[in-house]
Amino acid sequence: MSIPVIPFERGDLLEVPAAYRELRVKEGIARVRTPAGDEVWLVSGYEDARKLFNDPRLGRSHPEPDKAARLSRSALIGGPQGDAATEKAEHDRMRKLFMPSFSARRMKALSAHVGSLVEERLDHLAQLTPPADLHAELSFPLPVLVICRLLGVPFEDRQYFSGVSARMGDMLDLEKGEAAREEMGAYMAGLIERKRREPAEDVLSDLANELDDDGTIARLAGTLLFAGHETTVNRIDFGVLLLLANPGQLDLLKADPALAPAAVEEILRMASPSLHGLPRYAHEDIEIGDRTIRRGEAVVIIPSAANRDERIYPDPDAFDLRRPQPDPHLSFGYGPRFCVGASLARVELEAVFSRLFQRFPTLRTAVPIEELPRNVGRITEGLAGLPVTW
Repeated sequence: MSIPVIPFERGDLLEVPAAYRELRVKEGIARVRTPAGDEVWLVSGYEDARKLFNDPRLGRSHPEPDKAARLSRSALIGGPQGDAATEKAEHDRMRKLFMPSFSARRMKALSAHVGSLVEERLDHLAQLTPPADLHAELSFPLPVLVICRLLGVPFEDRQYFSGVSARMGDMLDLEKGEAAREEMGAYMAGLIERKRREPAEDVLSDLANELDDDGTIARLAGTLLFAGHETTVNRIDFGVLLLLANPGQLDLLKADPALAPAAVEEILRMASPSLHGLPRYAHEDIEIGDRTIRRGEAVVIIPSAANRDERIYPDPDAFDLRRPQPDPHLSFGYGPRFCVGASLARVELEAVFSRLFQRFPTLRTAVPIEELPRNVGRITEGLAGLPVTW
């Protein structure tokens, strides 16, 4: 029997291919082949994904790394990371270091600042003659401004670190991605050193007094800079497209901007700029349902497919601001690896979607959705531009 190859093709930018659902219904956790040519277990069901996110027997590291299946040539999430013997202790240490930086107090303090940044970007947009590129004028600069403020990274360096980020996210050239990751780590190490001399109220200053002989903290801070703007940029772009594709729901939001938090949760559930998936490796045999995942085998969790599991979300492909949310979507993961930046992303997205269509009620794309320029060959994928008019 032939093994299907992921990611499955999609015809529409806003859809998750039906092949994920068909395979889930038919097989549950299924054997598939990755673009790198390796066999892995595909997890596209909500409950299976939650259990495996939470299972301590699965890790980002591999017991024998040279034998690990690869998902892609990505240096970030294409294959195993870290050392199986120390992964848990190192993860717990790093999480303890970074969590206070994303505390409720700091996010609350940041919220008013984010709102004023959105207002400034919308003021700037209003002065332009349409059509304009919403990606360049709002979706990209806003998360960069915010993550720079939070981390303590100079905003004037944005073109540099954005270029490094693009190379870090390369899905096709492992050496290029690894070199960019090292470059980003070195850049962050330099900033952390500067914070030792000139501390401020930011994350890098918090980290400046931590012992870090091997550069792990600087590399993780670099990954945080990458994730802290790349993923939110995509959610703003795709959120705009999802709302425009569902005019009845957009009308609800225009009539009541207090629905912005609900809109954000539906955007997070449904937006899937990338279908790359998240690799995990079994450190020992795992029984789940009628499957046995053997030690050393790879599991690929696809949150965007799990977020459209019809057993959890009735009519899962419908964008519905009134949808009950009894079970949280898995866009930020689940369990011990739940994304530390989830609250920050929500602050930014709510600031955008409570204001954008209030200020520009006739906003619409200036070209058909299928003609929007795409980022190709990057793990975050997404749009390279979003021309709009009003």
